[in-house]
Amino acid sequence: MAAPLAYLGQVMAEKQNPNYKVIAENRRARFDYFIESDLEVGIVLTGSEVKSLRTGQSNIADSYASVEGGELWLINSYIAAYKQAGVFGHEERRRRKLLVSRKELARLWQAVGREGMTLVPLVMYFNDRGRVKLKIGTAKGKKLADKRATEATRDWNRQKQRILKQG
Repeated sequence: MAAPLAYLGQVMAEKQNPNYKVIAENRRARFDYFIESDLEVGIVLTGSEVKSLRTGQSNIADSYASVEGGELWLINSYIAAYKQAGVFGHEERRRRKLLVSRKELARLWQAVGREGMTLVPLVMYFNDRGRVKLKIGTAKGKKLADKRATEATRDWNRQKQRILKQG
């Protein structure tokens, strides 16, 4: 009987998951909105869309999510056409259905309807099982003064880091 590796003094290195990969990130969202909470949702895609996402050709910066007809939709997101798909390709800026539980859908609908929130996509990624997921945030829009304050705080934090590094 072979001895376990731990007894032989060898430590197995922890493997990083090769499937987890960020596809697209909306960096502008945190500048333009106060993000109250976020939620991971699934997304309904065609085969050519998934192939295109594997090559990393997408953009969610101009997109938003909307509750319409009892369903959650991702609107105006861009996934580049997959050249090898030929006639079986997809429309680049089509509406894509988001998968979320009824309870979460009701919460999102209430946030948008009553509280005047916006559903903003934050990041699209492949999870550890290789499935495409989208993280959406319920957000309130910032005014110009709020954006300036955010920028001033960020600049001050950078200056503090520089001072601490020098001293």
